[in-house]
Amino acid sequence: MALQQLQLSLQFGDIPDAARHRAALPRHAVTRAIRHALADDAEITVRIVGEEEGRELNKSYRKKNYATNVLTFDYAQEPVVLADLVLCAPVVAREAKEQGKTLAAHYAHLLVHGTLHAQGWDHETNEADAEEMEAYEIDILAELGIKNPYL
Repeated sequence: MALQQLQLSLQFGDIPDAARHRAALPRHAVTRAIRHALADDAEITVRIVGEEEGRELNKSYRKKNYATNVLTFDYAQEPVVLADLVLCAPVVAREAKEQGKTLAAHYAHLLVHGTLHAQGWDHETNEADAEEMEAYEIDILAELGIKNPYL
């Protein structure tokens, strides 16, 4: 499988336990997860944030007053995918622990999920779209050597 080209900016905001999150997100792993989910070349910024920044962004853009695991800001889908993915470190860590996953595996899942959103995939439109997106995520994660994240 030929992977798409990716121009990546990886940023870390003010987050608790920063060393743990940086270790779970080496640049090569972030690049690999995103490239496996791309259908076209892309320029993507990934920003890892704390709870406060995550809540403010979710409140400002989605009118929801809580921090969520991943927010996708998609600006263009062609000729290249242009997007920002914002992942909230405390939420991701909490979910990984609750789901019995490694932090790195959960980050990979959310990077794939956010990248699919950046390309127009949407799981909130109807059940069929949700099932199709979930199945595609499972396939991509299997290519990355990560077991089904929904089990």
